[in-house]
Amino acid sequence: DRGEVVELYAHHPGVTVSWDTIEHVLAGAQERDLPFLTYGDLARGVAPSAGLLLSFDDKWVDAWTSGRDLFQRYGARVTFFVAYYPTYTDAMKAELQQLAADGHDIEAHSITHARAPEYVESQGLAAYLDEDVLPSIDLLRRDGYDVTTFAYPFGSRTDETDGAILDHVSQIRSVAFTWSGVADPCPY
Repeated sequence: DRGEVVELYAHHPGVTVSWDTIEHVLAGAQERDLPFLTYGDLARGVAPSAGLLLSFDDKWVDAWTSGRDLFQRYGARVTFFVAYYPTYTDAMKAELQQLAADGHDIEAHSITHARAPEYVESQGLAAYLDEDVLPSIDLLRRDGYDVTTFAYPFGSRTDETDGAILDHVSQIRSVAFTWSGVADPCPY
């Protein structure tokens, strides 16, 4: 009603969030006639003023693929933020290609899944970009994905890392938690 996009993210479907919960969210969006958006939609300026943006992080390609029928049933489009890409098997890469062919976005989430501020403090900004961020973006682009967004592992960021990464993608995703009990927004 307020014309806002609600962004929800999780990690390992079926483990860190149940498939029943995911289906409940998808059904609720459909009942409310909320369009499903991706980060690519936002980056390209094609997003309506209200909708649901659902994303999953890390390396759970088999789990993401097992949700294809559910996503298709609700007409959901999802953003998958990929980490550890150089270690993916050919089968995992084929599954990502299938998810992209279904209309989902494949976006960058780093090579090593390190916390940006700590990495920069110990190795320097140039090393963080050259070893963790840019290879994540470049490898996905080389495989045909239109990478528009980088999602920080653990949501850890600084103004310095934001500025450097935004030279290579049009948007970044970070997270902040304002309620107690959340020790770490990323369980892996």
